[in-house]
Amino acid sequence: MGQQSYGPTASASIGNAPLPGSGGVSGAARVTDHGGGLSGAEARFGRPRDGWIDLSTGINPWPYPVPPLTAEAWNRLPDRAAHDKLIAAAAGYFGADPTTLVAAPGSQALIQAVPRLVPPGRVAILGFTYAEHARCWSLAGHHVTIADTLADAAAAADCVIVTNPNNPDGRRSTPADLLELAGVLAGRGGSLVVDEAFADVAPELSVAGTAGRPGLRVLRSFGKFFGLAGLRLGFALGDRDLMARLEDHLGPWAVAGPALEIGAAAMADRAWIATTRDRLAAAATSLDDILSAHGLGVVGGTDLYRLIETPGAAALFEHLGRHGILVRPFQSKPGWLRFGLPPDAVAVERLREALASFILPP
Repeated sequence: MGQQSYGPTASASIGNAPLPGSGGVSGAARVTDHGGGLSGAEARFGRPRDGWIDLSTGINPWPYPVPPLTAEAWNRLPDRAAHDKLIAAAAGYFGADPTTLVAAPGSQALIQAVPRLVPPGRVAILGFTYAEHARCWSLAGHHVTIADTLADAAAAADCVIVTNPNNPDGRRSTPADLLELAGVLAGRGGSLVVDEAFADVAPELSVAGTAGRPGLRVLRSFGKFFGLAGLRLGFALGDRDLMARLEDHLGPWAVAGPALEIGAAAMADRAWIATTRDRLAAAATSLDDILSAHGLGVVGGTDLYRLIETPGAAALFEHLGRHGILVRPFQSKPGWLRFGLPPDAVAVERLREALASFILPP
């Protein structure tokens, strides 16, 4: 889910039709429908003299250092022992029972698979959020609505989807509220799906450790926090019946050998994880200071990205693009821009200079 699209808000009914992905602000829709669209940005703005600074994704710019890999990771089919080692490391990291875990080639694959493994029904998604949930559940034959609150979602559906913390605004739902909702839904044969793609930087919000209880399914991303989105690794946690059907659906050798080895090493590296959480928190605070110093109000986010709201969002997107800095706009929220973390001092200085030269149009 390194590239992200976003859906409608305010209890919008989607029915069984696919949900179109959103674009950007004004002409930005032609640049990228997701984060990370540097080729589209270059087609629109040209090639920056000093190269692009891509702040359009919520991916850690300081990735986990990839360890040396065995030859077997590359030249043999993925080994069961390597798979089990990854599952053990992930279970320890999430605080979960390993029998509740399934590994997949990215959390996007799970977002697409899970809706196809449950009978069609009424699905409510707590919005405004990542649009792939609505698109995939709708394509699988479910009737999808977008709700503003957990209470509205629970009243409207058999299955509720919550991203926690939410992208792009960082909205938080407490574990107590989520577990209570999962119990209510399970009591009437339903379920709660919690997308914890950004919970690595807010582990206190995670309900992954309670996976296996009735009515609760959790999706986790690897690439965002560990900064290795190209590795394509993600996890589902839930009741054993669904996890067994999910593993059958994904088929053998679903996760590549290099991903098995790197994922196992990274998720067991507690020192790197703790240091990185501190580093990301400090970088997010520093980004707040930069944005606020230039009159841009930070209205949300996580330690991997910040969200601002300004009436000049479209003009600012264009201005930054002309300076070789790509940020994330939202067609459905024309006053919003999301900023990822600048990777180094040079990027910070270029961002400061670009913001300092921006004049809000009358």
